Amino acid sequence: MPDKQRTLLIVEDDPALQKQMRWAFDSCETVVADDRETAIAQLRRHEPAVVTMDLGLPPAPDDVTEGFALLREMLALAPDTKVIVLTGQHDRENAVKAVGLGAYDFFAKPFEPELLALTIERAFRMHDLQAENARLAALSASPLAGLLTRDPGMLKICRTIEKVAAASVTVALLGESGTGKEVLARGLHALSPRCGERFVAINCAAIPDTLLESELFGYEKGAFTGAVKQTLGKIETAHKGTLFLDEIGDLPMPLQAKLLRFLQERVIERIGGREEIPVDVRIVCATHRDLKEQIRAGLFREDLYYRLAEIVVDIPPLRDREGDAALLAHAFVQRFARENARGSMTLTDDALAAIEAHPWPGNVRELENCLKRAVIMADGNRITADDLGLQSVEEDLERLNLRQVRDEAERKAVLRVLARTNNNIARAAEILGVSRPSLYDLMNRFGLKKENGS
Repeated sequence: MPDKQRTLLIVEDDPALQKQMRWAFDSCETVVADDRETAIAQLRRHEPAVVTMDLGLPPAPDDVTEGFALLREMLALAPDTKVIVLTGQHDRENAVKAVGLGAYDFFAKPFEPELLALTIERAFRMHDLQAENARLAALSASPLAGLLTRDPGMLKICRTIEKVAAASVTVALLGESGTGKEVLARGLHALSPRCGERFVAINCAAIPDTLLESELFGYEKGAFTGAVKQTLGKIETAHKGTLFLDEIGDLPMPLQAKLLRFLQERVIERIGGREEIPVDVRIVCATHRDLKEQIRAGLFREDLYYRLAEIVVDIPPLRDREGDAALLAHAFVQRFARENARGSMTLTDDALAAIEAHPWPGNVRELENCLKRAVIMADGNRITADDLGLQSVEEDLERLNLRQVRDEAERKAVLRVLARTNNNIARAAEILGVSRPSLYDLMNRFGLKKENGS
């Protein structure tokens, strides 16, 4: 039977039958209604997952018009609600019509409570399954769904991005080149209330210092030689949306001062102009540099750092994301094989071992380029370490044996705790959460010498 928390709405105008049904289905939270108006009110108030309803309702209990009107209205208001229609013994035509309109099932009166209870339970389960499918579909449609990872640290970062997306704060994404900073920035924008507006990106390291100011702030006609028309800068172009300042650590000092003024005043002046133009934009920045080290070296303004880094997200390099290199490699192989019409391609064991052993200084971007080249250049449908251009490594499969991994972890834990407690067996056993005999057994198994200790 359903859990107590799940709500069942019973629409029945016969008080005796209504009471009987409440008693029969008391394992779930029951609410009742005896006419269309009350049923709709209860539907809005309690949002029941399942409804049982008699087709014959007041003001004409012998007619099904009111029942069908209620069914249509309920399914329009709550299409996921499972409605079980109760009909007369020989009223199969209306029962079939009700199912055609969207009812989950039908039952003929008089009914066996046990059989109806089974149908109600199935309806609850179907509702739960559909709700879970909808939740998973929404999750897979998330802007961050394309960021493939199983690493707990990266998953935590994704949750952080989801949390801060709706907040009106500047976000600094710090990490090595190729770790996915722009992917996260775009996800942040897509999850924010500004998602319907523009996402504008500019790489502060890719544009010469002499041109960067005009790229950011725009210029008026005649402001300098070649300024033949008024041109909006990236900040103004991103009005109402998100401005992504990539490689902010390479921003020249004079421009740092001008950017700081914008962040404080939220107005800009185009080059050659005197008009203050208000701009509403969210700033997300990224850099591979250590900004605090830049501050100490006098290369980055501390006051600008605190304006830009209201929320700081440190993105780990690929080499520190356990299992992600192989996970991404499989995905890249499938994608590039499809794009290049190479059919089904797989990675050999030596290729996967080489991928896991490589430090990937260029992170995900380097891995992606490596796999793309390998898919194109491989002779067959199997990609080897040679195809990847990586050194083949002798993989010790013993280290992947769960029993050995567990034994090694236990041995290290026992050694560490014994050292911390100065070989006090009673204290060590307490910290490890085992009995003293169990600790002695572990020490014997790992060949650890028993020192004097209480």
